[in-house]
Amino acid sequence: MISTILLQLPGGSMTQTYIMFGLIFVVFYFFMIRPQIKKQKDQKKFVEELQKGHKVVTTAGIHGKVVEINDITVLVEVDNGVKIKFDKSAISLEASKALNAPAVVK
Repeated sequence: MISTILLQLPGGSMTQTYIMFGLIFVVFYFFMIRPQIKKQKDQKKFVEELQKGHKVVTTAGIHGKVVEINDITVLVEVDNGVKIKFDKSAISLEASKALNAPAVVK
């Protein structure tokens, strides 16, 4: 039905092309761009809310507990007395949530 309406418009082939590009952009925005922006906002909020004692996982896969927080760095204790300083952006939201989620017993 839409194609018959578009074919009746003068210069229909150009109009169809513009509509298709518009639809492709809308689909691209809702399936690619918007979820990525939401993910970045969630990561930023998580890093801002870090507190001492939180169990975290870095993007490199190192597990530990937050000992000290500065403006751009986090001191993480990975073992008794072993502390490593990381940039805040190196703390992974998804891996830290998985670490702190209750284990499911089957």
